[in-house]
Amino acid sequence: MKSTTVRAVAEVSLGRQRSPQHDSGPHMVPYLRAANVKDGVLDLTDVKRMNFTPSEQRVFSLRPGDVLVTEGSGSLGTVGASAVWRGEVEGTVCFQNTLLRMRPREGVTDSRFLGWWARSAFGSGLFASVASGANIYHISAERVRALPIELPSLEEQRRIADYLDAETTRLDALVNARRHQLERLGELWTSHLATQVEAMISSHGLIPLRRAIQSVMQGWSPRCEEALAEPHEWAVLKTSAVSSGLFRPLEHKKLPSDLQPDFRYQIADGDLLMTRGSGSIEHVGVPTVAYTEGRSLLLSDLLYRVRADRGWRPDLIALILRSPPVRVFMTLLMRGQSGQTIKLRSEDIKAIDIPAVPAEQQERLAADLSGEEDRVLAASSAIESSAALLSERRQALITAAVTGQLDVTTARQGAGALA
Repeated sequence: MKSTTVRAVAEVSLGRQRSPQHDSGPHMVPYLRAANVKDGVLDLTDVKRMNFTPSEQRVFSLRPGDVLVTEGSGSLGTVGASAVWRGEVEGTVCFQNTLLRMRPREGVTDSRFLGWWARSAFGSGLFASVASGANIYHISAERVRALPIELPSLEEQRRIADYLDAETTRLDALVNARRHQLERLGELWTSHLATQVEAMISSHGLIPLRRAIQSVMQGWSPRCEEALAEPHEWAVLKTSAVSSGLFRPLEHKKLPSDLQPDFRYQIADGDLLMTRGSGSIEHVGVPTVAYTEGRSLLLSDLLYRVRADRGWRPDLIALILRSPPVRVFMTLLMRGQSGQTIKLRSEDIKAIDIPAVPAEQQERLAADLSGEEDRVLAASSAIESSAALLSERRQALITAAVTGQLDVTTARQGAGALA
């Protein structure tokens, strides 16, 4: 391999800046922007059009084999995502200044190899290392041109690209299989929970939640710091502490040291919490039981605390409220439309119908359902860890292949022998 820089293997240029004056004209053509480029994938579901003069089209049009790299992002972890343009849209297609175009030099660089190199530069943080900015990070064409690259012969570049095409397809299939397992596991748990709650309804009938609770309290949201509080410091919970259905005590904002906590809103272990509102129905009215891990946490105004009455277990109520039969009824009480903030009022929560489970049966039912949920969560965690390891292996494989750390010919022969 030959050590060189990107400028020796590709022409790197920034797309044309967009302005309102380009929204109409005689030469409207499709153009790509950062929103169309994911890691290795082009999302062409929303391709905009803009006026490019014929001379501009010659400068900013795309050819099959061009590698597109996102120029800016609000997160260092997403700046520099890339994908190869393969001519997916017929006719002239241009690109905007939220993208950099890396055009392989003919006879020097294979476009697929350059695409894999860009994926490696993104995944390894090489692009991020040359980004600049504060709230928005940018990578300039000049800095990309100066990046180092190990360039093998054209023949070897093609072998590397062939190898990565095959191996990443295999790894992607394994990751997708893990995702399918997760979905199936979630479906089985939801079905089991629905069956159990329907049996409770059939055996014991329904009562409004108001008959099983003492109160519903909305929290308090003072101006807080975007920082993680120490265990002894006070913090206000975010909605995300509850919205997954699992209590996440680290999802909070630190209360400023000069502001006294309002102890009425202090969270205690065993408190039943519910989300008050969200832009999507599935995140409204989500219940969970708090376990603070010794932290000093306060209820925010985006959450409710529901105090169970004597004879009612908060953990069983939470499980019942998460079940499909009760969620269906709960959605009928929600106020607002999709695209707006959808809310549940405290009076709506009290009106939710739940099965009238006798006190003497609640401990057994809660233990059985919680135990089953714990087993599902443990299995899900194992599957997620497996998928994460596969994704890490995929990225390591890409980087090793394009930097010459992996001899793809030997690797393919070894894989064939194992097969």
